[in-house]
Amino acid sequence: MIKFYFHPSPNPAKVALFLEETGLPYELVPVDTRQGDQHADGFTALNPNAKVPVLVDGDATVFDSNAILLYLAEKTGRFLPPDTPADRAAMLSWLMFVATGIGPYSGQCVHFRHYAPEPKEYPLNRYDFEAWRHWKILDAHLADRAYMLGDDYGLVDMAVWGWAGRVPYILGEHAWEQLPHLKRLFDTIQARPAAQRADALKQRHAFKPVVDDEARKVLFPQNARLAG
Repeated sequence: MIKFYFHPSPNPAKVALFLEETGLPYELVPVDTRQGDQHADGFTALNPNAKVPVLVDGDATVFDSNAILLYLAEKTGRFLPPDTPADRAAMLSWLMFVATGIGPYSGQCVHFRHYAPEPKEYPLNRYDFEAWRHWKILDAHLADRAYMLGDDYGLVDMAVWGWAGRVPYILGEHAWEQLPHLKRLFDTIQARPAAQRADALKQRHAFKPVVDDEARKVLFPQNARLAG
């Protein structure tokens, strides 16, 4: 059976959605990143980058949420675009756009908006601008299509959904007003039973709910060393 190493955060959410959409049997393995579980030797043997999610499927170990989505899509033959060079190119391009743009810039925007000490005007300005720029590209792309790759729901939409649920936290409480096409996509996916089951996974384990001083030490160890 697949082992799915999970924390209720945007990147694992994508994988949870795919697993729930396909009905693949899996064992949920909680990784409480605010307690430092990601730095345990057993976990870093699976992912030396000490990040969730990780998927173990027999002899195959896959880390990075977007790599896992692609692995599962190819394993099941589900939620992939038509097998043409043009369609596969579009899928890879937008999947990597989420991987290298949406995720990293949104994550840094969250860090500097909510967690970084003052002074932070310069880094927050940079990452807020870049996060907005990437999300607006997605919104414009969705203006004339139902889903990221056209008329059919697929793995790229799942990759977007994982982060889109946090848009107000990333960009500010009124951000949806400027991203109407993205909001429509998010609401469409959020209404799916599989998305609701994926959201409910966070109730299966008592994950630490707050980012206190101890959590900051394991989430941002480089800053803890500076403070010490």
